[in-house]
Amino acid sequence: MTVYFIGAGPGAADLITVRGARTLAACQVCLYAGSLVPSELLADCPPGARLVDTARLDLDAITAELVRAHGEGHDVARLHSGDPSVFSAVAEQMRRLDAAGVPYEMVPGVPAFAAAAAALKRELTVPTVGQTVVLTRIARQATPMPPGEDLATLGRSGALLVLHLAARYAEEVAAELLPHYGADCPAAVVAFAGRPEEVVLRGTLADIAQQVTAAGISKTAVILVGRVLAAAGFRDSHLYSTERSR
Repeated sequence: MTVYFIGAGPGAADLITVRGARTLAACQVCLYAGSLVPSELLADCPPGARLVDTARLDLDAITAELVRAHGEGHDVARLHSGDPSVFSAVAEQMRRLDAAGVPYEMVPGVPAFAAAAAALKRELTVPTVGQTVVLTRIARQATPMPPGEDLATLGRSGALLVLHLAARYAEEVAAELLPHYGADCPAAVVAFAGRPEEVVLRGTLADIAQQVTAAGISKTAVILVGRVLAAAGFRDSHLYSTERSR
């Protein structure tokens, strides 16, 4: 049988993909991160499905559950928030499943940065303003960042930065990026993107940290920093240009 790593999306139950929902509905076992995955999604599991909240389980316990379900002949839905290809910790799970001889597949989901862009009503790649998006985080209580991936280094590019897992360190983030982007650089924070309790903060590097503190945001949020967030008067894309040969 197969373990399906399913991207549950940024938090709103209706932002799971059709493929994700169909796969979830066909699995007799579901492991989900209870602190991040909306409980409404569990209603899509088949009647009698075994539901396992992994919020308090370590990697060994999670792997044991996956291997056990496979041994019992059950397909498993392993629900992760966002998209499993980014900051989901699936790599170590897949490595252990490889060692155990358990097959698996990945089902993409809507990533948090995409939901944040929708909330901001912004395209993140704007002609002549910015064509690069850097997805990153900072290392405080988490795994250290590899050499060369610190904010000071990434900030030299001037590209749009999207930081996950960094809301509680917004003041430090702003301080590290100020020398590279300037105090007037547009910045935004989106928390609980796509959910009824969604919070959208807009400002600059000079004031975004204070806004985060005032709003009491400490998790389930992304920080965006870059000129494209306030782009105006830019040239039209060549994609629909009358000068383009069709």
